[in-house]
Amino acid sequence: MSTESRILITAPTGNVGPHVATWLVEAGIPVRALVLEDDPGVGKLPGQVEICHGDLADPDTMDAALDGVSGVFWMWPFFMLSTETAPAVLAKIEKHAQRIAFVSSVGVHIGLERRDNNCHAYLEELIVRTSLDWTCLRTTGFMANILAFASQIRGGDVVRFPHGAAARTSVHEADLAAVGARALTSDGHARKNYLVTGPEVLTQQEQVHILGEVLGRELTWEDIHAEEALKELVAAGWPPSYADGALTYFEMLTKEPEVMSHAVQDVTGKPARTFRQWAEEHADRFS
Repeated sequence: MSTESRILITAPTGNVGPHVATWLVEAGIPVRALVLEDDPGVGKLPGQVEICHGDLADPDTMDAALDGVSGVFWMWPFFMLSTETAPAVLAKIEKHAQRIAFVSSVGVHIGLERRDNNCHAYLEELIVRTSLDWTCLRTTGFMANILAFASQIRGGDVVRFPHGAAARTSVHEADLAAVGARALTSDGHARKNYLVTGPEVLTQQEQVHILGEVLGRELTWEDIHAEEALKELVAAGWPPSYADGALTYFEMLTKEPEVMSHAVQDVTGKPARTFRQWAEEHADRFS
């Protein structure tokens, strides 16, 4: 793909978008970010990124952001926005771009997520009907999800949450970003579903232990009832169906480990980063 091609990132200021932007900037590829007018996270993006204001909730605000775009790194902010406008958003993208990389979920890969929940499976179904060269990134949990425990860790040495024995293959956000960026800027990825995971199986309890080693502290895990955690997640802004689904999935992973792949190595040519590497990079966020 020509370096004159421009890539648009939606929901660009979360855990993944800044990594995508950095990868593209370093590759010399022009990148544009679709952000809300009052998005406080714009400072996470490299200075070379073109900022364009628009809202996935109002597809007509996206025209300027899509002008001259060849590919879109598509993340949908499910916690903040229903998928009601997704068909119109995708129609806009199809008019301008040739490629799309969509951040989907392992739940689709294993058949756990149903199309009628209006989440990742639904958006995948919309995408495959288009003329776009699509790539679906069916990712496991982000390593950054452990930041949900940051306040507990800053305040003490015990993490309280259900299912500490849930065995995960969490992925470093930069690795997910690299796979998506590659799919948008090189050939051979069209109409493919990639299971994107980390390189190791670690229980939630083991992740906390590793983080403690990096911090120079002994952190321990204490299982609590799922009902208690459900109330806390909903109070923190999780839609009840998402919170309940996550806890049910974690319980499943106490019996059988999460699936794992070598997609990061295969697509990027580099080994996937370990959780310890992530913890060393982000240790300051827990102190």
